[in-house]
Amino acid sequence: MAGRRAALKAIDWAAFAERVPPNQRTMFNNLKTRSDAIAAKLTSLPEKPPAIDWSYYRSVVAKAGMVDEFEKKVSLHLCLLVFQNKTASAYVEASKARIAQYEKELEKFKNMIPFDQMTIEDLNDTFPETKLDKEKHPYWPHKPIADL
Repeated sequence: MAGRRAALKAIDWAAFAERVPPNQRTMFNNLKTRSDAIAAKLTSLPEKPPAIDWSYYRSVVAKAGMVDEFEKKVSLHLCLLVFQNKTASAYVEASKARIAQYEKELEKFKNMIPFDQMTIEDLNDTFPETKLDKEKHPYWPHKPIADL
């Protein structure tokens, strides 16, 4: 629940409003109103839901086995939520690693010589995949035909 509340606080409505065209202002206002209503409802909910008293429902529900069936489904659903949280966490970690890699590549592109000032040697140093192997493939195009 706290994660959802933190995600709701992450929206910068002022910056969002600056990017909204005038003809879509009413839709933006409706979105903000609805988002505020949902945020208020979420903040009114307890951090953890109350525990289900299965013994009470077993004594009240007339159909035998129905409460047991629901209890199994609820426990399965909770197991799925735990699995999905682990999967999502792994995805977030992998995404952070990809972001770090992309930031390194972006820094490389920011610091490289502009293309109009590069020589072939500079190009081959910056992008090694562009280097032609003239010993292995002595004739033009100096690459295997399958790679073209």
